[in-house]
Amino acid sequence: MTTETTEFSALPLRIGPLELASPVVLAPMAGITNEAFRRLCQEYGAGLYVTEMVTTRALVERNPTTLRLIRHHPSEKLRSIQLYGVDPETVGRAVQQLVDEDRVDHIDLNFGCPVPKVTRKGGGSALPWKQDLFESICREAVKRAGDIPVTVKIRKGIDDAHLTYLTAAKIAEDSGMQAVTLHGRTLVQQYSGKADWDAIATLKQHITSIPVLGNGDVFEAEDGVRMMAETGCDGIMVGRGVLGRPWLFGDLQAALAGRPERIRPGLLQVGAAMIRHAELLVEFFEDEFRGCRDFRKHVAWYFKGYPVGGEVRREFALIDSLAELRELVAQLPDEPWPGKSATGQRGRAGRARRAHLPEGWLDSPLLADAERCGLADAELDDSGG
Repeated sequence: MTTETTEFSALPLRIGPLELASPVVLAPMAGITNEAFRRLCQEYGAGLYVTEMVTTRALVERNPTTLRLIRHHPSEKLRSIQLYGVDPETVGRAVQQLVDEDRVDHIDLNFGCPVPKVTRKGGGSALPWKQDLFESICREAVKRAGDIPVTVKIRKGIDDAHLTYLTAAKIAEDSGMQAVTLHGRTLVQQYSGKADWDAIATLKQHITSIPVLGNGDVFEAEDGVRMMAETGCDGIMVGRGVLGRPWLFGDLQAALAGRPERIRPGLLQVGAAMIRHAELLVEFFEDEFRGCRDFRKHVAWYFKGYPVGGEVRREFALIDSLAELRELVAQLPDEPWPGKSATGQRGRAGRARRAHLPEGWLDSPLLADAERCGLADAELDDSGG
């Protein structure tokens, strides 16, 4: 651990009846934020740990994979589920199902997905452009949720000429949403470029009765402190910054409380975290080979910046069993935290690309009946926001 000076101290974050010990939310990421990863992050620090995004259609149809994704371990005291849907009635039925079966304490609706096969059908971050459809979904979800708080995640808009975030956030606030999260990028930006924190500050001034959370380019605890200090937002959502670094939640909890301690793991500590992650994945999948195979994609993220050769990395990325992983970790040298090389951006930023939208989608901010055709096809299991 190291000590660093900070004078910032965040206020507690309340989302409806829920009070978070740390104003930090884990952003849902497909294939990443399953029960195993959420438990691992929770062991390092406080926060709100949300499931992978699941489609309302799959949930209503009781798809077995979807039901597994919304499962929570008893150690997860706040059961948070992110839903994605394009039809108000289906979204309402999914919310009602979660409430009636006592599966959830918090529901988040995702309108941030920029994946072309979703947006070209009018879903994801394309949907808030249709204000009437967006409002119908928000109101139906809140109505069916009852006392369970519902929040929403959005992007700035489709592109700089078609910004939607101020209108969408106001609709969400008026519909009874308990918080709104803004990813400071447009659909066309995907994850490229720099997140627009000024937009988060503008939204905070525009929305006054519910919390506003910021999302985008929080890779270190100091980034989280700076985002909250510069924008005035009430909390932050972190995604790519925690890839291979679940201890970021501990760093953020300390930094946002004004405490100086930070977790700076040496290579052996990283190895121990890798073993714990793989063990939790095996438990989650109830299958050792499948859990270890799923863990492989995390290896490069854990080793970012550490002096681990290509051949060793390849061996880690081909493990089939926990015994094999433990043996490889036991062979790692006792190297200290490497400093700056282990910090900064994680995951692929990609590049900006044109918006894939239904024909005529931008002609009007209202949804014509004819445009409802094909919307259901947008409900694919893709993450993003």
